[in-house]
Amino acid sequence: MTASALLSLVQWMSPAFPTGAFAYSHGLEQAISAGEVGDEAGLRLWLSDILRHGAGWNDAVLLACGLAGQDADELDATARALAASAERLRETLDQGTAFARAQAQMTGGEDPEEIALPLAVAQAARALDLPREEIIAVFLHGFASNLVSCAVRFVPLGQAQGQRVLAALHDDISRISARAAHAGLDDLAGAAFRADLGSMLHETLDVRIFKT
Repeated sequence: MTASALLSLVQWMSPAFPTGAFAYSHGLEQAISAGEVGDEAGLRLWLSDILRHGAGWNDAVLLACGLAGQDADELDATARALAASAERLRETLDQGTAFARAQAQMTGGEDPEEIALPLAVAQAARALDLPREEIIAVFLHGFASNLVSCAVRFVPLGQAQGQRVLAALHDDISRISARAAHAGLDDLAGAAFRADLGSMLHETLDVRIFKT
């Protein structure tokens, strides 16, 4: 049963799951266009900061709170309030709603209301009966993997370089997941200012491949 639950979680976080994650760069496209991220080392630093100090940490905390059964409406409102720009808000709501819709289509449920991504994942993952830390780690790995894919396409980076970056983030993801699994709303905090500003500037970027 544990293996089956884990496989379900991996399926949900894979690029093949229809959330449209490939279309969102979380402001990374702006950073690449501005020359702030242009190689393997720069990408690793950028993603590590987002995971530890930006939306990675906050989404991990919100996911943990959702898995613990805290009020879903309050958590969703908090997720929306934490979005640093209109694009960030659209990113989490679009992907969260697409995730919940795909879940409903798989299980025969009703079409969902708009919902932020970490809360949509929490609602589905509670039924898996997996450790919170494990669920959060797979969630963050999917988030990081998507951004690495963005950089591989847009910097561009070689596939091997992209995979080295992702592998180098595993320790960060493990530590963040362990902390977030026992965190609460009072632990929410963000300090990835360049990434937040990048998401705002991206709204007026002349030529855009990604939605955010």
